Amino acid sequence: MILIQNRILYQSSTCIVINKLKGEAAQGAQAAKTAQGKKDDIVNLPKELAKILNVKRDLIQPAHRIDVPVTGCVLFALTKPALTFLFNAFADKINNPIKKKYWAIVEKPDVIPAQNAQLVHWIETNIKINKSFVYEAEGENRKKAVLNYKVIGEGTNYLFLEVELFSGRHHQIRAQLAAIGLYIKGDVKYGARRGEKDGGIRLHARYLSFPDPLNPNEKINITADPHEIDNLWKEFILFSTTNHTNLLLDIEANFRVVRG
Repeated sequence: MILIQNRILYQSSTCIVINKLKGEAAQGAQAAKTAQGKKDDIVNLPKELAKILNVKRDLIQPAHRIDVPVTGCVLFALTKPALTFLFNAFADKINNPIKKKYWAIVEKPDVIPAQNAQLVHWIETNIKINKSFVYEAEGENRKKAVLNYKVIGEGTNYLFLEVELFSGRHHQIRAQLAAIGLYIKGDVKYGARRGEKDGGIRLHARYLSFPDPLNPNEKINITADPHEIDNLWKEFILFSTTNHTNLLLDIEANFRVVRG
């Protein structure tokens, strides 16, 4: 496992951004049962951060939601005023001070969807089964969910998507993409053919931009690379930039340093 110390993307006196691994719970969830009935050892990320930073566990609070099998940028507040400030920033849908972008690898459908689209749905969450359901119309207990996606590449068996999230609903990207027939690789809960060997899914929080709690007029912009650069992520990276070789070499070099 890559040490948390080597995955700190940003740190100040008020907040910290971690490049999260699959299997880590930003909300501090405890071990649970998998669909196969086996005990799933979920890492309590706030608890582990508290040990490293030598602070009380209660001081470290996630500023936003990110699912356990998802990797990438996750922002934690380190003070109560910072938590309030960041909560308000994430809730501000008028000025939209927060920018969130994800990379998703989805199973290639029989009919290729529009290359660019905005998805607007209403989501209802069943907490008992930890799953969200997507509807085309408003209704009781349903919350509006909006995202944009862009197909940036097409492989033999998969499509490579960049997703910009405008709301933060439970399992939003997973549920909305599944609703239009785009199933994230490994995400059997939302229709994928099979799971990943390690239990993760191919959804990565690539980019996060947020106002600085210490200076609200300044933006902090964070980019997180995937942790394990296998052939699928290599293919994604090649599609994602015109500077193919340099970006891939930089990411692989950083990965080797962290792993070493």
